[in-house]
Amino acid sequence: MEGAGGVDNLAFVPSSPGPNRRLPASPAEVEVSVSTSAEEQTLPPPPQPVQPPPELLEEGPCGWGRFTPACLQRCNNPKGFLFHYCLLALIQGIVVNGLVNISISTIEKRYELKSSLTGLVSSSYDISFCLLSLFVSFFGEKGHKPRWLAFASFMMGLGSLVYSLPHFTSGEYHFGSKFEDTCPAMGNTTSCRDASSKLSSYLYVFILGQLFLGVGGTPLYTLGTAFIDDSVATHKSSLYIGIGFSMSVLGPAIGYVLGGQLLKIYIDVNMKKSIFMNEDDPRWLGAWWIGFILSWFLAWSLIMPFSCFPKHLPGTAETQAGKISQAHHNENATQTTDKNFGKSIKDFPTALKILLKNPVFLCLALSTSTEALITTGFATFLPKFIENQFGLSSSFAATLGGVVLIPGAAVGQILGGIIVSKFKMACKNIMKFSLLMAVMALILSFIFIFAKCGNEPFAGVSEAYNGTGMLGNLTAPCNANCNCLNSFYYPVCGRDGIQYFSPCIAGCKNSVPESRPKVYYNCSCIGRTKQIPFAESTEAKAGKCEIGCTNMPIFLGFFFITVIFTFMASTPITVAILRCVNNHQRSLALGVQFVLVRLLGTIPGPIVFGFAIDSSCTLWDINQCGIRGACWIYDNIKMAFMLVGISVGCKVLTIIFNGLAIFLYKPPPSGTNVTFESDNVVVASVPVESDHSKTRHDG
Repeated sequence: MEGAGGVDNLAFVPSSPGPNRRLPASPAEVEVSVSTSAEEQTLPPPPQPVQPPPELLEEGPCGWGRFTPACLQRCNNPKGFLFHYCLLALIQGIVVNGLVNISISTIEKRYELKSSLTGLVSSSYDISFCLLSLFVSFFGEKGHKPRWLAFASFMMGLGSLVYSLPHFTSGEYHFGSKFEDTCPAMGNTTSCRDASSKLSSYLYVFILGQLFLGVGGTPLYTLGTAFIDDSVATHKSSLYIGIGFSMSVLGPAIGYVLGGQLLKIYIDVNMKKSIFMNEDDPRWLGAWWIGFILSWFLAWSLIMPFSCFPKHLPGTAETQAGKISQAHHNENATQTTDKNFGKSIKDFPTALKILLKNPVFLCLALSTSTEALITTGFATFLPKFIENQFGLSSSFAATLGGVVLIPGAAVGQILGGIIVSKFKMACKNIMKFSLLMAVMALILSFIFIFAKCGNEPFAGVSEAYNGTGMLGNLTAPCNANCNCLNSFYYPVCGRDGIQYFSPCIAGCKNSVPESRPKVYYNCSCIGRTKQIPFAESTEAKAGKCEIGCTNMPIFLGFFFITVIFTFMASTPITVAILRCVNNHQRSLALGVQFVLVRLLGTIPGPIVFGFAIDSSCTLWDINQCGIRGACWIYDNIKMAFMLVGISVGCKVLTIIFNGLAIFLYKPPPSGTNVTFESDNVVVASVPVESDHSKTRHDG
């Protein structure tokens, strides 16, 4: 029977009113014939035999068992679930991509860890995600998805708690003696010590905390996304998913702001010794652990809300009945008709084989991987790029980077979801839209070449000390007697317009500590020429010299637009992946996608960007043991070209993969049965008419 709303399927029985809505599921062979002739349209179709189903699709109320209070039913809908999903995504972003990143440098100093070891801490989340993603998404597809998210909330809280434990078991922080920032009479004396500390053993506690956080993040972006797609109409799915993903982008911004404020509090908040130091002192360590304690409470507060949601929200069966399959038609793919398929671990290889034989899915997953390599690389090193290109402090550069990157990503996520939802795009048009966004982002990627700044004069690197000394060596006759620490980087700007590594390297013997910024005088290495209008007796002031490059507003503006275009394709690509695979494989498809994103994107991304930035270094930190540490000075021009090369290369790969997906995609042929599945039972098999004006927008 055909009506104004499309095809009425007699195999679907309307849900009965009440909290427990159950939909009978007919066997897979039940079909409803649809006649197109005018003569047949006036006659009702013959009744089809509907046998009692072996299992029912449960659309239960919110609650626990028989305890289903009426107040909870207000949240028993897609919007209520989306609200709690956004909260969990927000907490995950705050902890994993915010607090962990901003606390790394503090943890290195407090527990005497090398950067290579803290890099392992950062990667532990992705390692855990990769190991569990496939299995969680495979078994969770048949399970109770909201309860999986309750488990995710528990593991995120546990991971945050474990990550903070070293602070409570490592004792009081001993900060040692004060460094002399000026050229002292006797000089700074240090000895080479390579003794291992017991504090470094806390590395394994941090790794364990990250592994727990990875366990919690796995169900969130696989099962949670699939549950949202189950519960809303096709054209609304992109909007809901875009809102959820935007929260995961907003989380790091909150984490950076919160973590930055907490680092202004002394690490041992109950110790009075903090009054002898301020944040400018290199020995200062902030209270990095407070944010993780707060995240522990917030994550565990979501366990109860997620556990009360039913296996399926009310109206899920009706929503699924109105959907039309857009899965890629692959005649060579392995098929299975076993209704119990997916319950056993033995089915996992077959399910994975079916998915990997879908070339459209693989192309889309690879395109997200190349995009992830760029986004994670810039998320890690954009503050460093801004700091070195435009001569800003590290804190201000991090703030600018967050202001540009985070809102741009959030706006792009939501805007992409709104556009796809507004125009009710189907799978092929979604891929075309993502391709267009990638092309626009590629064009805008070249701003790094035009918005770069030149290299400013730096004593001992690009400028000599009043004609003395050698380039590449910070020590010169004017500061040879100061015995300065080359590992104590505290830049000052001389009145001659040249930047110096530290007041000690500049040969400054006196300072005015109460001034802000701190000023120095009696500096033997600073020339007498006065290019910068300082006070009469002042020869240097703390901080980097102001550069004459005025490209920063242009760079930030165009980079913000580039970020928007980049992330406008993120949500549509996720929706396209959900559409191009079979209905019962959506969670597994997201699991495979995130594994590829981790292995090919988020894990190697910071490594590739870090290697490119290190290759542009012109001055390395070499300690008393002869071990090379961090880079102090970079070649700005080389850095800009290196980042442009990586960005353009990845964007080209993204465009190629998106183009291949569009070329290879074959929508289901018209007149083919569309199977709606729920849990492990086929609800109905309905032959669908080809109505491109109403049901398809494949272009």
